[in-house]
Amino acid sequence: MMAAVDDTPAAVDEGRAIVQLSWAGTVIFGVSAVAAAAAPDALGGLAVVVDLILFAVGLIAFLSAYAIAVQRSRHEAINVGGLFLLIGSAPRRIQWRLWGSMLAEIAVAFATAGVRPFSRLAFGVLVPMFGLALCGQWGARHGRFAPRPPSSRRPARLARHTQAEAGTESPARTDPLDQNARHG
Repeated sequence: MMAAVDDTPAAVDEGRAIVQLSWAGTVIFGVSAVAAAAAPDALGGLAVVVDLILFAVGLIAFLSAYAIAVQRSRHEAINVGGLFLLIGSAPRRIQWRLWGSMLAEIAVAFATAGVRPFSRLAFGVLVPMFGLALCGQWGARHGRFAPRPPSSRRPARLARHTQAEAGTESPARTDPLDQNARHG
């Protein structure tokens, strides 16, 4: 069950900086890639630097989003589609803005690499990691997820501890780490 996504203007304003950063990176990438496609000898090196910086920032943002989501997952049922693709966790306007940025990066990367195959413009295919990571940042920080259902299983250690206190502990241990103890 997905949490209800608020599509009010206030909810759409959440994470505005993430959306703006995504589009700023996309524009910088687009300008440098198109300029490098037009003048590969003069601007190819600059395009590679821009591509690698955006890729590195994307990797850091991706891992950061994952870490934030892991912390939130203790109390919320976070899924990959909701976290990185914003499916069911973000207002439609946010989804389309962040998806649009990522899709523009993909289009520019493949178009410019296709115009000059086997050149430095091929580094542009790394840049969509930036857009995907910022989708993840928005999802991890502002995404709406359903509460995590209560667990019906108790951890094995807790169950053994409870049995030992009650005097009903079975002679056979069920600890997975001890299952091979009798084999040497």
